[in-house]
Amino acid sequence: MTKVHERPVEPFSDIHFEHGEVRATLLHDPTVEGLDMAIYLDGSGSMSDEYEYKKVGAGILNWIFGKEPAKVDNTVEPQVRWILEYLATKDRNGLLRTAYWACGGATSIELIGELQGKDVKSYLFPGPKRFGNQTNLKPAIEDFVEYMEEQAEKGARQGCAVFITDGVIHDADEVKKYCEYLVRLITKGKLPKLNFILVGVGKDVDEEQMEDICHEEYEGFGHLWCHRVAEEVKDMAELVAVLVDESMTVASGGVITDDKGRVLARYESRLPAILEFKIGEDAHSFTLEVNGQKFTQPLPDDDDDDHH
Repeated sequence: MTKVHERPVEPFSDIHFEHGEVRATLLHDPTVEGLDMAIYLDGSGSMSDEYEYKKVGAGILNWIFGKEPAKVDNTVEPQVRWILEYLATKDRNGLLRTAYWACGGATSIELIGELQGKDVKSYLFPGPKRFGNQTNLKPAIEDFVEYMEEQAEKGARQGCAVFITDGVIHDADEVKKYCEYLVRLITKGKLPKLNFILVGVGKDVDEEQMEDICHEEYEGFGHLWCHRVAEEVKDMAELVAVLVDESMTVASGGVITDDKGRVLARYESRLPAILEFKIGEDAHSFTLEVNGQKFTQPLPDDDDDDHH
């Protein structure tokens, strides 16, 4: 008899089934429908050391014998790769707008590209071509708004942008005025719903200023921003993931049932990226229900059979 290996059904990217246990990996989070995500990395001069690739093995003996010191990741790169991989599970098509801001001239944005979460290990983040000397946030927000206007025509229903900074924001008053304008457009239906996340890194961040921007509550809308401060760059990725979950997660969670209607797992608040649960021997499929949507995945062959 020919064995059938079931392909994953969206939103699943990978299914493993062995000894009555299922491990299902989500390609994207179905609780966040039509979401486009972006990340903007601080390109100001104060970040230049964080983008510098370190060399190991540099010394007089290596110089004498002509050995080239090995380059290792800068401190930003592994964090950004982790963030991109995580955000891709939320994004509607897995493509994330990624750019440097506060670089070059006072209003410069340097687009890195539309990056895929699955390819993160191949991406390098050496910093912008020219570091900036002023941290102006409004141009980065404007870039994302323009991007979302384009994406709305392609099916985007909401957007979330993450902005990383290591210092004082020099155009805070302009940012607050612009945000009032954006909220008016969103409430009139002229823009998709937007959420902004501001992550400060290091001791030079003005947290009081961040609170002033992010704690603004708009009538009939609520908060546009949320923020946190990470003490070091190495703490940045985990903080971003927490803030994205807090901003984008819906309260309804999800339920997994088998083809007999038996509940196999229940998620009260949010779905993890990997769903693990037991299923009966008589089941042929399972269904994930989220926000009234149902996604049914046929069970593949028991992975254990492949070893015989």
